[in-house]
Amino acid sequence: MASEVAPVGDVAGSRGDAPTFDTSVAHIARVYNYWLGGKDNFAADRAAAEQAIAAFPDIVLSARANRAFLRRSVTYLVSAGIRQFLDIGTGIPSANNTHEVAQRLAPDCRIVYVDNDPVVLAHARALLTSTREGATDYIDADLRDTGQILAGAAETLDFGEPVAVMLMAILQHLSDDDDPYAVVASLAAAVPSGSYLVLSHPARDIHAAEMAEMAKRLNQMMAEKVTFRSEAEVAPFFSGLELAEPGMVNVPDWRPETDEEATSPAALWGGVARKP
Repeated sequence: MASEVAPVGDVAGSRGDAPTFDTSVAHIARVYNYWLGGKDNFAADRAAAEQAIAAFPDIVLSARANRAFLRRSVTYLVSAGIRQFLDIGTGIPSANNTHEVAQRLAPDCRIVYVDNDPVVLAHARALLTSTREGATDYIDADLRDTGQILAGAAETLDFGEPVAVMLMAILQHLSDDDDPYAVVASLAAAVPSGSYLVLSHPARDIHAAEMAEMAKRLNQMMAEKVTFRSEAEVAPFFSGLELAEPGMVNVPDWRPETDEEATSPAALWGGVARKP
């Protein structure tokens, strides 16, 4: 799915009343899209993406490993009986989106996507396809505003039944001043027993030198700053929850299905945990 590419410095937008955005400033959703081989990016995004690749050449494989982790975790959750998903920090639609994986296995799954990126909003129609038995919705909201997210999601999801909260490579955009632990705790508190938290987070203690240099370069070129965290800093996000085997690990080590997945280089802590 390719968007209309405006010249760098222009303000681009989709038809209708979708918000506009400045293509001269790199945005993480479009940078990530570039790493995944997509076409929904502009010159500034490609420049930032290439700067990151120069610092950490395996970032492309790391991004793909994160998508593979999403697919495996959603598959696991559906097999565990989960039929509701709250996917926050969705990103630009690509292959194996949450609703595609979940509804392929259980057509009655209901999915709510959340993002506050105008580029993602412009492509939200691609996220709103659904089986007849299930449902999908999209909320334009900031991760920090959990009240707005939960109120909007309640129009599609039944919070009396288990919900999987998906936070895939998004929490690095919350600084320590944003208190990301409180944000995650508020989401976990809103879902009932039997719900799950799925989380991945760029690591600052895997390929530490390369990751530090990549963070520095991205923070110089993107409006959305990144804060990578160590294993000890990511683990508290799962406080009070029961981690599924093999626990919190580098994402290629979480139940890989092929040798290629198992050996993929990545620098992301991730895990799947159940609320008791």
